[in-house]
Amino acid sequence: MVNHTTSSPHLHGINTVSKEMLLVLAALIPAVAASTWLFGWGVLINIVLAAMVALVSEAIVLWLRKRPAMPSLSDCSALVTAVLLAIALPPLAPWWLLVTGVAFAIIVAKHLYGGLGYNPFNPAMVGYVMLLISFPLEMTSWLPPLSLQTESLSLLSSLTYVFTGQLPIAIDSLSMATPLDSIKTQLGLEHTISATMASSEVFGALAGKGWEIVNGLFILGGLWLIYKRVISWHVPVGLLGSLFLIALIFNLADPERYADPLFHLFSGGALLAAFFIATDPVTGATSLRGRLIFGAGVGLLTYVIRTWGGYPDGIAFAILLMNMTAPTIDYYTQPRVFGHNREK
Repeated sequence: MVNHTTSSPHLHGINTVSKEMLLVLAALIPAVAASTWLFGWGVLINIVLAAMVALVSEAIVLWLRKRPAMPSLSDCSALVTAVLLAIALPPLAPWWLLVTGVAFAIIVAKHLYGGLGYNPFNPAMVGYVMLLISFPLEMTSWLPPLSLQTESLSLLSSLTYVFTGQLPIAIDSLSMATPLDSIKTQLGLEHTISATMASSEVFGALAGKGWEIVNGLFILGGLWLIYKRVISWHVPVGLLGSLFLIALIFNLADPERYADPLFHLFSGGALLAAFFIATDPVTGATSLRGRLIFGAGVGLLTYVIRTWGGYPDGIAFAILLMNMTAPTIDYYTQPRVFGHNREK
């Protein structure tokens, strides 16, 4: 007997996990294309290799857990984790760095806790932090942007370097410090912000050459996700607003010691995190007020780590620290239930 429900229209949700993940991947395409143009084929090599490792790792774990593989593989969550981690790693990172980081993210940070929906920490950031602590040299060997490269590498040369560590051509310098690295190092040597920026050609109008364009495209992709209702505006506004405000306060107090707010927004992973990582619905706060608080916490911790910590960019550490606070934030920010009397 079929039971037909005749009352109420009963609206159905139009978004599924796989659809939302595909929209996230689509929103990343402009920034990935710009990164490839500016920093070379290593960006795409990172993404392809990371995606393959993520899918294989997920399939193996599901087989060991005696769970059907296709539902989890088809939801594209492993692909999103792989792409986010691949973007965060330096182009031309050695193949074993990608394999180690992605496998750790999928196997340990995701499936050790039960899989999608049960992991308390963002898998991509867990993989990134593990690599940063374990292999700091490889994690800080970034290519210069296209305008500063003496000779660009072909796809074949890039593949050769990733898998063998050797180059078929002679290049004087393959890597250089990022803008955040330069600021951190030079301030430690008692140099001023203005002197540091004037002495290095890596800096552009707002932050670093090349990085400004990529981060601008992260903004466009993130705004598109907000328009498509894949994410809400609360976490990006909280994160970027708090980072901007605290950077502004210290910059006004001492502009030669503390970089300006736009430099902090357009350097490192702040914009990528604001729209694509900290907005993870599984590991972040769920209430609207909670998302603002969560985002603000990430922004404040990022500035603290960048300014007084031991790492140039503290975005990954800030997200993981706030992941731990998400349940408590939700507990104290849940909206009042209709009809509930607070006095009881």
